[in-house]
Amino acid sequence: MTDHALDYYRPPESDALGLIRLRASADGLTEIAFVMEAEEPARPSAATEQARAQLDEYFAGARHAFDLPLAPEGTDFQRRVWQALADIPFGETRCYAEIAEQLHCRGGQRAVGAANGRNPLAIVVPCHRVIGSDGRLTGYAAGLGRKQWLLAHEAGEVPFALT
Repeated sequence: MTDHALDYYRPPESDALGLIRLRASADGLTEIAFVMEAEEPARPSAATEQARAQLDEYFAGARHAFDLPLAPEGTDFQRRVWQALADIPFGETRCYAEIAEQLHCRGGQRAVGAANGRNPLAIVVPCHRVIGSDGRLTGYAAGLGRKQWLLAHEAGEVPFALT
């Protein structure tokens, strides 16, 4: 699948998070990723515009679930994990073991963690809501500071600067 559309989004009043790249194919969004800078000119589409609008609502506190056409590329197992992530309610967390059990993959925490780390749709498929079984924050491809910021945002806490 080829990405036809490319756009960028900067969350309002949150320089801490930085820039987000949005990519989409004819089938839907293929990537929502934190990036350091815009690498190429934007080529927006209806899907990227819809994503920008829903991200605005999310960061304003008015949206708790996303309704977007998604077309991530991944294995069947990865897609099952990503669907489980999408089912985690706003403001809640799950641990890797809980997701593994939900997928009838008892003892599959590491496999769930690997699939979680390959999630191409940050925020919309909320991999930031997955924590360690001891309640600690564990890896996040975009950095633990961003994960902590997103969880604080969803908890209604005052967002803070990343260090």
